[in-house]
Amino acid sequence: MSTKSAARAAAVVSDPRWAAVVAADPAADDNFFYSVCTTGVYCRPSCASRTPRPENVAFHATVAEAEAAGFRACKRCKPGGQSQAELHAEMVAALCRFIEDAETAPRLAVLAEQAGLSAYHVHRIFKAITGLTPRGYAAARRDARLRDELKRGTTVTEAIYGAGYGSGGRFYARAEQVLGMTPSAYRAGGAATAIRFAVGECSLGSILVAASARGVCAILLGDDPDKLVRDLQDRFPRAELIGGDPAFERQVASVVAFVEAPGLGLDLPLDVRGTAFQQRVWEALRTIPAGATVCYADIAERIGAPRSVRAVAQACAQNALAVAIPCHRVVQRDGGLSGYRWGVERKRKLLDREASA
Repeated sequence: MSTKSAARAAAVVSDPRWAAVVAADPAADDNFFYSVCTTGVYCRPSCASRTPRPENVAFHATVAEAEAAGFRACKRCKPGGQSQAELHAEMVAALCRFIEDAETAPRLAVLAEQAGLSAYHVHRIFKAITGLTPRGYAAARRDARLRDELKRGTTVTEAIYGAGYGSGGRFYARAEQVLGMTPSAYRAGGAATAIRFAVGECSLGSILVAASARGVCAILLGDDPDKLVRDLQDRFPRAELIGGDPAFERQVASVVAFVEAPGLGLDLPLDVRGTAFQQRVWEALRTIPAGATVCYADIAERIGAPRSVRAVAQACAQNALAVAIPCHRVVQRDGGLSGYRWGVERKRKLLDREASA
């Protein structure tokens, strides 16, 4: 190799874009393109063709730039058209609509035929993008339809069959998991469901702790105790909210103690209510040890949904169990503090306290 070629190769290898080319990383698609002077073509970073020699490679910001330099589009990765990630996203969106419109959950073979791919590839791509398997997505949509029907006042039986459950027995076997209470109580907006609560004060401001018979269902932080109570009422509009219970106030004290001294740990039963995807995210959050932080992409990887970073962030924002489900331990990739349901300054204080515990 000539001195000039060696210098060119060294420059390409030291460029961070080269690592994406070697890894055929689809996440880098449309961020840049690369050309190969020996073939006269330009490609996406994710192109499945053999990795070229670095001294033959040049990087381009746009398709127009690559073509102006005299290169033609690769017929394999088609850099002038939609990226593979975009095609997969469109396919999954179409399959989601197909599932939502179906009266019963379509079998994987039917979805594969609809997409024109093998069942294996449909299953893998669907889960990578949504964070759920097709069956899990169908179940989540069915449960959402059921909740909507019950809120509209539909009878429990009509809602069960209207949502797509094949039998009442199949639904009642998991009713508590889906609704957090009996169907009749959910239909009544939580009526006859007793939820004890108490408001205390800690170094982060006011704190409200609420619990159903299943466990703690809300830990809310804020500056205004009355607003915290209103937030609880909005979550359970017709539940029987019971305050002023001295025995329960001792439970609040244990939560406050944990906030002030994270090393004490928090061993309380939780009543966690959310979609299948949210619950997977929240379960992953509970595995993050005190004093450690991870980024949203890390959580997406842990739950097997690496492309669902935005959905992970939304699930963190919808967590109603502060500190018990430690969404404050999730930060931006560069370590910066992103939004927090109860304020970024509270997030900073919690992390500082855990780091020094």
